[in-house]
Amino acid sequence: MFVYKQHHYYVYITTTPERTVLYIGMTNDLPQRLAEHGENRGQARTFAGKYYCFNLIYFEYFPYVINAQQREKEQKGWRREKKIDLIKAKYPDWTFLNKSVCKEWPPKKVIRRY
Repeated sequence: MFVYKQHHYYVYITTTPERTVLYIGMTNDLPQRLAEHGENRGQARTFAGKYYCFNLIYFEYFPYVINAQQREKEQKGWRREKKIDLIKAKYPDWTFLNKSVCKEWPPKKVIRRY
């Protein structure tokens, strides 16, 4: 008997507390990835960490990794204005979504996946 496993992939956009820098990424565990971005803030070894991009402002769900990868690549190729239009179409006031996506924000402890 074949058991079908549902997969979850997300393309997401985070920004700085001042909403000045945008970061686009892809993950299969959005709450975990946001916690990692939050923990990395201020650390120059990653783009999101260096620029404090840990506030979630947009995300899309995909059941197949290939589709998520294609969408991430597409969005990364866009000009800033097009990215802003995408965000504003769904979240006109650029609401930070971390608390609605994560069980707790900020997380008390981040368990590293790698």
